[in-house]
Amino acid sequence: GSLPDIFLSYNREDLAVARMFADAFAAHEFEVWWDATLKSGEAYDEVTEAALRTAKAVVVLWSKKSVLSRWVRSEATIGDRNKTLVPCMIEPCERPVMFELTQTAELGHWCGDLTDKAWLAFVADVRRLVGMTALPQATIAASQTPVTPQETTRPGQSGDAPSLAVLPFTNRSALAEDDVFAVGLVEDVISALSQGVEVRVLGSSATGNLVKAAVTDIAALGRRLGVRYLLEGNVRRVGPNLRVTAQLLEAETAEVVWTGKLDRPMSELADLQEELVLDLAATLNVEVFNLEIERALKKPSNLTAWQMVMRAQYMALSVDPVKRAVAAVAEYERALAIAPDYALAIAALAVGLASAYISDGKNGLEQLHRAQHLANRAITLAPNDAAVLSRAGFALASLGNAAEGLRYTRRAVLKTPGSGLAHYYHGIASGVAGHYTEGLSHVSTAAKLMPDSYMQGLIAYWKSVYLIELERLPEANDECEHLFTSSYGRVLKAQIMFHAGDEAQACEHLAVARRHGPPLNYLEGVAERTPFRGPMRMLWMANLPRLWAESETAG
Repeated sequence: GSLPDIFLSYNREDLAVARMFADAFAAHEFEVWWDATLKSGEAYDEVTEAALRTAKAVVVLWSKKSVLSRWVRSEATIGDRNKTLVPCMIEPCERPVMFELTQTAELGHWCGDLTDKAWLAFVADVRRLVGMTALPQATIAASQTPVTPQETTRPGQSGDAPSLAVLPFTNRSALAEDDVFAVGLVEDVISALSQGVEVRVLGSSATGNLVKAAVTDIAALGRRLGVRYLLEGNVRRVGPNLRVTAQLLEAETAEVVWTGKLDRPMSELADLQEELVLDLAATLNVEVFNLEIERALKKPSNLTAWQMVMRAQYMALSVDPVKRAVAAVAEYERALAIAPDYALAIAALAVGLASAYISDGKNGLEQLHRAQHLANRAITLAPNDAAVLSRAGFALASLGNAAEGLRYTRRAVLKTPGSGLAHYYHGIASGVAGHYTEGLSHVSTAAKLMPDSYMQGLIAYWKSVYLIELERLPEANDECEHLFTSSYGRVLKAQIMFHAGDEAQACEHLAVARRHGPPLNYLEGVAERTPFRGPMRMLWMANLPRLWAESETAG
C-alpha cells in the first residue's frame, strides 16, 4: 500500500483515545497507520517496523501507561532519530527524560472536537512535517459553497436553501477606527454564516460597493442580488461598550422579521470579537431556518423538495413517536417524487427510515437495507455537501454502522464548524460509537449554535443521556429540567434516580410517565432496536420491567 502520513504510537489501554485520534486525522485527509489496521496473517513486528520507518510523522500519545511501555518509548526514539516525532500529552504524566525537551502538545482536554484550537494547532504541526501544506483551508473554503440543486437534480425541482446578503454595516460612533471594525465585522459574519448549512450567503463582493444610504428600494435590491433576506446593521459606542445592532429584512416585502442587539466591553473586544460574530451568526442561522420552516408549513401546495425536507424535519418532532416517523417518511418520499436525484432528500429519507424502524420496528430488514442504500447513494451524489454528509452519516450510525457514520459526520463538522445540525448529528453518532465525552461536547456545541431552535428539546435529551453514561448524575438531573413536562423527561429522571440509588423516587417518576407517555413494550422495543448501547442505559433497561410494575402502586 501507499506510505503512511502518520504512524500512531500508543498504549493498548488508551485504545479508545487512539481511535479518536485516528478518526480525526482521517477526517483531515491524512493516511494513518496504527496497529488496528493490521490485516489478519500479517507479521506484526515486520509490518509495524516498516510503517514506523516510512511514516512522515510519528505521533506519540503520552499517558501514564504509555510512558512505561518499552514499545512506545522505542517507537518515539526511532521517530526522534528520523526527525519525524510529533508527541502529545493525552493526560498529565512524567515523560521519559530523553523527551522532556521535545516540544509536546497538551491535548489532555481534547474529546474529538475538530474545531478545538489546540487540536487545530497540533494538526498544523503534523501537516507541516508531512508536507501537506494549506490543504485544509482550501478544502474547507471549497466546501463552504454547498452543492447547487443543478448538480444533483434538474433545475427548479429541488428548490433551494434560503439565500441572504449582508449589507455594509453603518458606523454610528463617528470614529475612524470603528469604520475598520464595521467592515471587518461584515466579512466575519459572512464567513461564520457560510460555515452553517442552513443558509446560503452571498460573498461580500456582491454588496461591498453598496452605499447603504442609497439603498431605498429593498425589494428591487433583493431581486437584483437574487436573495430572500437582507441583513443590515450598525455599530456604535455606548459608554464602555461597543454595541452591534442588526436587523433581518425579508427582501420582497422589506418587512423586518428579526432584530438583535449585542454588547461587548471595548476593553475586551479583541478577545470577544470572535464570540460576538459567532453569537450573531448562530442566532441568524436559526432565525432564518425557523422562518423557512414556518413558510413551508403554511404553504398549501407547490412546495419545492427543499421545503418538503424542512417540513418533514419539523414533523419528526411531533408528539407521538410512531406517527411522527411515518409522517416524516411520507414527506421525504414526496420530496423524492419531485426530485429523484436530490441528495439532501435522499439522505434525509435514510434518516427517516432508520428513525421509523427504531420507533415501530415495522418492515424490519427491508427498511434497514433501503435506508443504508439511500445513505450511500446520497454520499455518492454529493460527497462534499456537509448537509448531506451529516444526515447520511447519522443514518448509517443509527443503523449500527458507527465507524462509517462517524467518518462522514466528522467530515461534515470539519467542513461547516458553525452548523448546529452538523454538531448535533455528529454528537449522536459519537454516542452510538461509545464516545460519550465527544458526544456530549458536540451536542453542547449544537445547543450554543442553535439558540431558540425547535431542536433544543432533543439536544437536552441527548445531553442528559450522555451525562448519565458519564455518571455525572447531578448535571444530568439539571439538564432534565428542560424536559420535565414530557413523559420522556420523566423516564430520564427515573433513570437518574435509579442510578443514584433512590428507587422510590424512580418509581414515582415512572408513575407519572406511564399515565401520559409510551407503554413499557414501546420503550423496550426501542431499546432493543436502537444501536445506542451505553452501559448505564442497558443496566436501566434490565431493571425497567421490575420498576414499571412497582410504579403501579407508586402512582
